[in-house]
Amino acid sequence: MKKVELMSPIKNWTSLEACKKYADAVYFSASSMSLRAGANNITLDELGDFVNECHKNDIKAYLTVNSVVYNQDLDKVEEVIQKAKDAKVDAVIVWDPATIEIAKEVGIDFFISTQANVSNYKAADFYKNIGAKRVIVAREMTLDQIKEMRNETDVEIEAFIHGAMCLAISGRCILSAYFENKSANKGACHQLCRRKWKLVDDDGNVIEPEGQYFLNPKDICMIEYIPEMIEAGIDAFKIEGRQRDPNYIETTAKYYRKAIEAYYNDSFTKEKAKKWKKELKKVYNREFSTGFYFGTPGAEGINFENSGSTTTNKRKEIGSVTHYYPKSKAAAIKLKHRGLEVGEKITIEGENTYIKQEVESIQINGEDVQRAEKGSTIGLKVKKRVRENDKIFVIID
Repeated sequence: MKKVELMSPIKNWTSLEACKKYADAVYFSASSMSLRAGANNITLDELGDFVNECHKNDIKAYLTVNSVVYNQDLDKVEEVIQKAKDAKVDAVIVWDPATIEIAKEVGIDFFISTQANVSNYKAADFYKNIGAKRVIVAREMTLDQIKEMRNETDVEIEAFIHGAMCLAISGRCILSAYFENKSANKGACHQLCRRKWKLVDDDGNVIEPEGQYFLNPKDICMIEYIPEMIEAGIDAFKIEGRQRDPNYIETTAKYYRKAIEAYYNDSFTKEKAKKWKKELKKVYNREFSTGFYFGTPGAEGINFENSGSTTTNKRKEIGSVTHYYPKSKAAAIKLKHRGLEVGEKITIEGENTYIKQEVESIQINGEDVQRAEKGSTIGLKVKKRVRENDKIFVIID
């Protein structure tokens, strides 16, 4: 039986390090022609090296080229897709007809982005017939509608299982462009939906809604419904969050991998899923809902009171690596912003580094200590290589 593919979001090399033990595939941008232009930390020049690293870890690499394309963008789109082909990218994620045509001319596999708002099986077949290998269905589809689509077409179906929901249908929002001249459809969304808003009638009366963040959808979390998602015939599960930190990338990939494997070995239970959901609450989230999968959400799908993360855990930067000692697998760390004590959990993050571990021992001037104060330089055993200037974060429960 072919297993469902688990796809993680990638911001940079560190994100890949965070999810490579769990993800089957990753999706990322390497140019401004993406809906997460701010997540563009992988350059076109290093695209080949990045894809090689993915393939070395048996991970498929999908490049997003899914922004709106104007006349002046066409040369850039051609350059990006040709470089993707040369770098052996497994597929590009597209939706603009011009981008589709360029992908076909270059001869690279392509998937249809959720921006195309594929919401029925005839639309899915249309894209299949022009060469698409996969469609990423609209986030506004119900699970029953996806099942029907699966019964009527054999094109691959990809669906979001976790992460942010957009206020607008399939992300086609104009708020940011209208108010701040920053187009969400060109990858520059300023997320005005997450701000406080007031309702005012024609007479100037302010109408009091349930809360001031009434355009602020909760995040999707479908970990409790992995069996239903797989049995609906979905081929690939997508985690949203290309701008999230590596701890989010690792945690989401880890627990969805557990849920998927539990389904296939017949050990999935609702009790386990509830525990995994608690772990997911420890990383960035705006509270959870099931989105549109079981029907159009009402007020329960909006976080009225808080537009930021409601994570139960926080991470705080406390210092940086000043030296690595490969023989002893230890690092010298300057505690710039906070002290550290044995037993605390930390992450070490850098351009090519991601480590999550518990502090088992601390040394100052060769002596073991239980706690080091802010300003100290300490010696710390690390699981693998770190690099100068890598940042140290403490995870606070």
